Amino acid sequence: MNAERPATPIRRFVSLALAIGVIGVVAVGCAKRPALVAASSPAPTGAALAPPAAPPAMAPEPVAPAEPKPMVEQPSAAPQPAPAPVAAPPAPKEFAAVPELKEIHFDFDRYDIRPGDAQILRSNAQWLKDHGDQLVLIEGHCDERGTNEYNMALGERRARAASEYLGAKGIDRARILLISYGKERPQCEEMTDTCRASNRRAAFLVKEK
Repeated sequence: MNAERPATPIRRFVSLALAIGVIGVVAVGCAKRPALVAASSPAPTGAALAPPAAPPAMAPEPVAPAEPKPMVEQPSAAPQPAPAPVAAPPAPKEFAAVPELKEIHFDFDRYDIRPGDAQILRSNAQWLKDHGDQLVLIEGHCDERGTNEYNMALGERRARAASEYLGAKGIDRARILLISYGKERPQCEEMTDTCRASNRRAAFLVKEK
């Protein structure tokens, strides 16, 4: 048997060249096969759909200027007449006593009308009816006992009681004025019951309207 000869450098080069050639032939054959491509959706032929455009903004409708309203002259308010001044009541000194109007009297510390004095008041009311042009002033008086404040209030109650009686007999209360003197104008200054009784009174004075 022949012993295997060691490969020479030339032989190794030839073998390497053959191997490279074989690989080239195989590569060329493979290249002739159609390449497989991944399936994909066909590309759209048209352009991409754009989102719908917003409608154009509407210009505000021109508003016709309002026609100026005709000026209507307002009637001016009629001037109101100034209220008539209220007439001040006549002063007591303008009144005077007449013999036809009698005084009435009261019990101590009382202002109710006694039966005998009611008869006097009826006669006074009749005279005032017959003389409708007269105002009447009723004075209320007290005796000296008690304080000034108390007697002033009591004298007013006595004058008012006589006024209400006259009003109940038909005398217009607008004709009647009242005043209280309390114990300031006594008719009698003696310290007796009779004198004191004469001071507890209501007097009637008149004045023409």
